[in-house]
Amino acid sequence: MTQLPKGAHLPVPARALQVAVAWRAVAGGPDVDVSALLLDGRGRVRGDGDLVFYGHVEHPSGAVRHLGRSAPGVPGSAAADWLWLDLARVEPAIGRIAIAASTDGGTFGQLPEADVRVTDLSGAPLAYVALGDATSETAFVLGEFHRWEGGWRFHAVGQGYVSGLAGLATDFGIVVEPPPAPIPGPGYVPPPAAHAAPVAHFGDPFLTSFRPSTHQGRGKETVHCDPALPPGWALLEIESNHSISTTIESCDSQGRAQGFLLMAYEDEVRARTVAVVPPDRPLRLRVDADTPWTLRVLPLSHARRFDSHIEGRAHDLVVYEGPPGVLDFLHRGQSSFTVHRHTPPREPEYDAEDQELLVDEVGEVLVSAAVPGPGLLRISGDGPWKCAVRR
Repeated sequence: MTQLPKGAHLPVPARALQVAVAWRAVAGGPDVDVSALLLDGRGRVRGDGDLVFYGHVEHPSGAVRHLGRSAPGVPGSAAADWLWLDLARVEPAIGRIAIAASTDGGTFGQLPEADVRVTDLSGAPLAYVALGDATSETAFVLGEFHRWEGGWRFHAVGQGYVSGLAGLATDFGIVVEPPPAPIPGPGYVPPPAAHAAPVAHFGDPFLTSFRPSTHQGRGKETVHCDPALPPGWALLEIESNHSISTTIESCDSQGRAQGFLLMAYEDEVRARTVAVVPPDRPLRLRVDADTPWTLRVLPLSHARRFDSHIEGRAHDLVVYEGPPGVLDFLHRGQSSFTVHRHTPPREPEYDAEDQELLVDEVGEVLVSAAVPGPGLLRISGDGPWKCAVRR
């Protein structure tokens, strides 16, 4: 890996890369969030959509994604926040992509061993920049990718801010909303409010964190996932174009295909499903598509969440966070439309999860299904769908 001093430049390949902002957690120290700002020729964002971070995890172009945290940040342990970017897919109007990080609850001067690392999708290192002289800064532009002679270079920037992500974002043209009004002091009597039923919240399976990974291939291949993946659910996201079919199967302990996790027959596939990481062995998957495919293995925290309504297209994985009620689904497609509900196992010594088939219909349908509470919904169809909750 090439270690770059501040101000140095390094050519990088115009393809998919991963960027990690890493640090060693300390007791009482701050948390760190990484972000990417896609900048035009003036060095400004064109709108809020050009800021990719934990609250807006994907750029509209699909060229940059926030992948999340790879470790929980236990004192003494290494932690990192990850970005994925495909330089070949960056819009022509974008000239630079700034990699930034901000702290919550402290400053960068409190964090030892903070750095930014650039790798390709296989994990092969390309560049490394150490942040060794931080003091009171609460945000940094650590580096940036910029166009150069028809390709791309990575620039080690290291510019600090004491005004946090808000000050950094303002410099690049993002309008930061003012903070909410202060909470009234002692003696304030709030107006009476209507009684609201308590909302159940789904538990720890959605908080499991691990390093996201990206795998690429063509045809039928077996994907060997990171042995460090914790047991439990993992979100799978796959992309392929112009393939007759795109499938993902789980594998048993011998590497044999065990069961379908996804079967998609659309011309352009951008689909999500779920896999269970076994407690006693690494997760292995069988992916099959006629054309090149990209598979991402992500923590379940990347799944979309809702408690009243949500909409999507074809295959997706969403988290229902509301109380018991009725889910009304509208599917505008021609083939099978199914909805499975996944929940933690009632008998963990025997099962990895519990599954319930809520919907099994064909074509354009309006169908309702009772839901007893929060859960993970695996939705499969071939067209746009909507879901609204009745309580």
